[in-house]
Order: sequence, then structure tokens, then C-alpha cells
Amino acid sequence: MHFETPLEFLESRTYDEISVGDSSSLVRTLRPEDVKLFALMSGDMNPALANAEFSHSGVFQDFIAHGMWCASLLSTMLGTQFPGPGTVMVESSLHFARPVAIGDTITVTVTVGQKFARNRHIVLDCNCHNQDHLLVVSGSAEVLAPREKIITKRKAMPEITISDKYARLQVLVSRAAGLAPIDMAVVHPCDRESLKGALLAAEAKLIEPILIGPEQRIRAVAEENGLDLKDYRIVNCKHSHESAAMAVTLIRSGDAEALMKGSLHTDELMAEVISSSSGLRTGRRISHVFLMDVPTYPRPIMITDAAVNIAPTLMEKVDIVQNAIDLAHTIGTPEPKVAILSAVETVNAKIQSTLDAAALCKMADRGQIKGGLVDGPLAFDNAVSLVAAKTKGIVSAVAGRADILVVPDLESGNMIAKQLEYLANALSAGIILGARVPIVLTSRADSAETRLASCVIAALVAHATRAKQAPA
Repeated sequence: MHFETPLEFLESRTYDEISVGDSSSLVRTLRPEDVKLFALMSGDMNPALANAEFSHSGVFQDFIAHGMWCASLLSTMLGTQFPGPGTVMVESSLHFARPVAIGDTITVTVTVGQKFARNRHIVLDCNCHNQDHLLVVSGSAEVLAPREKIITKRKAMPEITISDKYARLQVLVSRAAGLAPIDMAVVHPCDRESLKGALLAAEAKLIEPILIGPEQRIRAVAEENGLDLKDYRIVNCKHSHESAAMAVTLIRSGDAEALMKGSLHTDELMAEVISSSSGLRTGRRISHVFLMDVPTYPRPIMITDAAVNIAPTLMEKVDIVQNAIDLAHTIGTPEPKVAILSAVETVNAKIQSTLDAAALCKMADRGQIKGGLVDGPLAFDNAVSLVAAKTKGIVSAVAGRADILVVPDLESGNMIAKQLEYLANALSAGIILGARVPIVLTSRADSAETRLASCVIAALVAHATRAKQAPA
């Protein structure tokens, strides 16, 4: 007799109901998150699990399963399906014939080989085959079968999201693989995180840092935190304001092609950047973009503007949108979906952001904004959730699939970005666009890793600018 997996209930088979030759099967497919979750639960981060055959394919896909993952499927079979609830494992012996890789579908089959009436023990032959019908695990298990039948409602398993910010950071850094480091003026890196962020970016071969600020103070921070300054260039300046002015001078002279904010206030740096004598202004409005990798969203998402323009006008929003679209092109999204956010998804004469959204969409239709699909007004929920958009009857190529969120003002944008970073464990990068060079602009509270992520974006933008300026 062959027993099928019950759906709604777990039902045990008592010793008396089981005969020699009875069998049952369980089918599971190995997912990347299974490998990660098993490693986290067991503490087994064995590097021998790395499979060179998949090394080109990215994070997690270069791993095979822990051998005990298949053993855990056997345990699941015995405890929930056959014999089922009330079963007690007494002894097991397993042979691991071949590895199980990401995407493999494993069929676990147990067959009753022997029964012992004196103690209600049952010996089962256990075999696991992959989708190619190849044996991956074989062996036997001796169990104490239930004396009485147990029927219990199957409990829903909780959803688990595995959020590995370091792994996501490495994926982002890999985007700049093969690009030459850019010369970056690092303005006043006089605390641990701002200095460490610059040095991490240098070690990742993203930048050649020019450290601008009080040299004695910079060296003291490095010594206190065990940071190696190596032979990186230091330009000695007395204070933060002078550091900002010197950084702009280096850009203007061609000695650097990007800026990075250190431990000074944003206003100090931006006052020098937007000065009429800086040479950094272009015909485009300067704006800020957060690029965020949120564990619960299927793709990176941009939020703009949440750091520079406090209450942008309609025409300023045109540049804000275009800057973000251009960045999306640079990082590999050829036609980004742009959601113009408001509190509601319908035009309301009393809510200015809905009027701006309607105008921006029509301007995109007329070619005044190019390179993206623009829709709005959209509330946050129906911008990022297909379910929410469908529930509200919104028919849109953007709703539920947004790549870019354009916020009504700085306050709302900053709140969204910080909530995603601190409550949703989002990996965040911040950059200013619309100037002649990319400017890494992060909060003074941001980690070195956030600064490293931001340097990746700056490097991509700088190289894209080089390509545009190169003679045909």
C-alpha cells in the first residue's frame, strides 16, 4: 500500500495499520533560501559546499545542499506523513551518493522492510532520488510506531524572509567589476564610518580616494580604529568648510571626478557645489536619489528626492524625474517604471502632488521627460504592490512594478527611505545627480557599508559620463 501526503490534516498510521511493503513519498525542490536557512539554523557554513560549476551564477546559486538537508526531509516524512505524528526515531543509517544542487527536485521514499511486534519498532528502507531519477541518499531508519491513531490539523508554516545585507552588498559591488577606479575627493572624513567607507571603496577598487581635511585628525581616526591609510593622498585643510571648497577646486581642475561627503553637514558641502563659481552646475536641477535593495521587494528601487529639494515645483520635478531615469539607464534598467507618489491615486484639485503627477505624466507623453514609463498619481501601496493595484482597479504598466518612486517633497521621501533602511533592513545607497560629477551624499549616521554601496553607483555614473564625453 502506498500512502499519499495529506493536505489539511496530519494523520498517523499505527503499528497495527502498517504492513511490510507499505511505502510513502514526499517531494521537495531545493531553493536558495533553503540552503541559507539551513546554514543559519545549524551553524554549518562549510566552504566545501561551494560548487565551482555554478560559481559564475551569483550568490547562493554557487552552493549545493548540506547533506543533512535530505536527512531532514526523511525526518519530515517520518514525523508528519508516514508513520506520522507520534513516531519516535530510534536509529538511522544513511549513505550520501551524490550532491544536491539548487533547483534539484528530490523525491523521498520510505518503504517498510521489517516489523517487530515486541516493541512496535519498524525498520524502513529510505531512498532519495533527484529529478533525473538518480539516487542521492539511501539508507534505513528504525522508528517506534504510534500505538494509537493521531489526527491533527496541519499548521500553516510561517513565512520567512532571509535578509543578508552583506550578500546584497557584494552583488551590488560586482556591478562595477572590471571598471577602473575613479579619483574621488572625500570631504572631511573625520569619523570612523566616513573614513572606513572610503577605504572599503578603495579596497574594492572602486575609487582612488583623495582624503581632504585636517591631516592630523584623519590619521588619528585611522589609528584609533585600526584603519590602514596606506599611501592614499591626504590634502590638509583646517576645517570642514575649507575641505569642501578644496574638494570643489580639485573637481574643477580635473584632479578628481567625483565627490564623497564625510563627517560634515550637507549644507556645508552643497553650498560649495551650487556656488556660481564652482563650475559643477549644469542645466539640470541637482537632485538626490536613494537606491535601495529591499529584501521584500523583487528589484532595486529608487526614491527621489529625499535629501536636497525640500518642496520642489513642477518644473523642478521634471529634472528630478529625468535624473532618476538617467541613473536607471546607467545601472542597467533601459525603461524604468516611474511612479509619481501622492496620498491617493486619483487627481484631486486640493492635493497639489496629484496635479503635479498628472502634469508629469502628460509631459512624459509629449517627450518632455524621456526614457521611462511614467504614471501617477499613485499611492505608495499601489505603486509597489500588484495586489493593492488590482484591488483598487488600477490598470497601469507602472503600478505594482515601480523602479522609481518620485515623492511629493523631501519630508515624505526621507521618511520612506529611512523606514525602509531601519525597519525593513534595506541596503541603501545615496547619490546626488544633475551636477557635472556624481556626489556621494549619505547621512552622517550611515554605516561604512552604505558609503561603499554609494561609491558603486558613483563609479558607474562616472564611467557613463566618460563614455558620453569620449570622442566618437
